[in-house]
Amino acid sequence: MKLFHLVMWRVSALLVAILTVWAVFFYWAIIEEVNDETDDSLGDYAETLIIRWLSGEEMPSKNSGSNNQYYLYEVSEEYARSYPHITYRDETVYIEEKKETEPARVLMTIFQTDDGRYMELVVYAPTIEKLDLRRALLGWIIFLYVLLLLAILAVNAWVFQRNMKPLYRLLGWLDKYRLGGKNEPLTNDTPVSEFRKLNDAAVVFTERSEKVYEQQKLFIGNASHEMQTPLAISLNRLEMLMEDDTLTEKQLSELAKTHQTLESLTRMNRSLLLLCKIENHQFSDEKEICLNKLFRTYLDDYQEVYAYRHIRVEVTEAATFRVTMSESLASVLVANLLKNAFVHADEGGEITVSFTAASFEISNTGEHPLDDKRIFERFYQGSKKEGSTGLGLALVDSVCKASHLSVTYRYADGRHVFTVSRS
Repeated sequence: MKLFHLVMWRVSALLVAILTVWAVFFYWAIIEEVNDETDDSLGDYAETLIIRWLSGEEMPSKNSGSNNQYYLYEVSEEYARSYPHITYRDETVYIEEKKETEPARVLMTIFQTDDGRYMELVVYAPTIEKLDLRRALLGWIIFLYVLLLLAILAVNAWVFQRNMKPLYRLLGWLDKYRLGGKNEPLTNDTPVSEFRKLNDAAVVFTERSEKVYEQQKLFIGNASHEMQTPLAISLNRLEMLMEDDTLTEKQLSELAKTHQTLESLTRMNRSLLLLCKIENHQFSDEKEICLNKLFRTYLDDYQEVYAYRHIRVEVTEAATFRVTMSESLASVLVANLLKNAFVHADEGGEITVSFTAASFEISNTGEHPLDDKRIFERFYQGSKKEGSTGLGLALVDSVCKASHLSVTYRYADGRHVFTVSRS
């Protein structure tokens, strides 16, 4: 989830909760205010009626034209003592003048006359229809909710996007940054101190990574280069020693195994040196190359070498696949893909190569799929094969990246399929 969406979601949830609580308090505050005003009016009216009754004045008609009504009757002392002196409640009463029922606020009070009698006075005053009020308030609150929520979210979105631009610029620069490549300098001026510190930290981190990366490449290149000479000398001495007629068969067998190990180490060393050169962009002799023709050249050589395995090869050329790249890198690409196919194909299996104008595909039969997430890692070997160093497909991947190509792997219908296309 993006930071913007997370912030908006949390702000929305918080606003809904706050506005809901506010709406409940707002509704009850209005109802309490209406009841308070009505109760004061009822209290004044009841006090006037009691005074007139106690003073012996003529009581007003029960309906004075104001929709207020009252009832006055005598009650027992036990009843008077068992009920509160004054109470208020909501009721629905019948208004004789209007011939209909309406909601009303009711005041009930009990007072004692001079001669010791107890009188109960019930006063009714029409009030607002609270159900209608609730509906009206709910409608307006929902309308105001939506309007206020949208306005607040819009303001928050504008403020967020405006203030978080330095962060998004930094993220965009980091997305485009490629270790060891030609990267543009970070230009992200901002008055916010936290963003400035973040920019500085990112620049320091990338500079440190570049330094370590260059040191690593230099070490690998130097180490691989320096190892070539002693390896070649060791191989020559072993070959000379193996020509000695006085050696026993067991000694020759051990020397042959040692010679094979040194050859494998030499191939691995050459591959590491080649990887280092590719990553250092030391192949700049680019020209247009026809990969169809290059494949046919190498295919004849590999068929002769692996003829004992009885592998069938089928080539389909729907079009010519031409690319602009270093001829040396093209040879590395083709040779390693073909070698990988021959080495990992089943005994008596089949290799298929097909070309289009935008890509080529090479596949070989195989029983088990490889890990498509690790297939192009250095030294990864799904199953150890003779003559494999674990660097062939890593070289293929590096050559494709350096030549603006892409390589993909999939396992389908019992075949390992590698596809090379333009990026």
